[in-house]
Amino acid sequence: MDAAMAWPEPVPAVPGSREQARLPLVLAAVLAPVLLLTLFTCRAGQLNWLLEVGPGLIGVAVLAATFRRFPFSRWVYVCVFLHVLVLTYGGYYTYALTPLGNWARDTWGLSRNPYDRLGHFAQGFFPAFVIREVLLRRTPLRPGGWLAFLTGSVCLAISAAYELLEWWAALLLDPEGGDKFLGTQGDIWDAQWDMFLCLCGATVALAVFGRAHLRAVRRLLG
Repeated sequence: MDAAMAWPEPVPAVPGSREQARLPLVLAAVLAPVLLLTLFTCRAGQLNWLLEVGPGLIGVAVLAATFRRFPFSRWVYVCVFLHVLVLTYGGYYTYALTPLGNWARDTWGLSRNPYDRLGHFAQGFFPAFVIREVLLRRTPLRPGGWLAFLTGSVCLAISAAYELLEWWAALLLDPEGGDKFLGTQGDIWDAQWDMFLCLCGATVALAVFGRAHLRAVRRLLG
């Protein structure tokens, strides 16, 4: 049966329950010591850590605050967990100096540390499921082309807004701090690459894992 035809109408409201809270609480318990350890031992400095990881922490706080009246699927909570880990690794070293990125650069003869590119791909990949789920459950949109288009558009808009925030933050910081945060590595097209890779991440997420996400949402809705 077509996914759009099988989608429930109207979408039922789902209050948060103890059963649904188990996985998010386990993920939070794993994440908390990682965040504290990296914050207090951060090689790039605590300010850089806060700038890089802060948006992810705000997202986690929003999910926690809205859980009782709008719990997300387990798929979304796992995605948020993984995304915060990606942000934390970049914030700990700075994206331009991550050991994993340096290894990839040296192994494949790249001109720059590519972890920043991975980070912006993740900026589209993981949030795409959050945005899609909100649109599915709070708007008349149903699985199909318009839902995918608007999900990708929102991801791209968030990426563009983040590039503006990076610019403003760099202007407020000292030159060294601003360069660490931006992580352009001499690429004049860095902002454009960041937005493009975010869109690529959202597109891959929906094309490859869209059906799996829909199944997770259906399980939540019962």
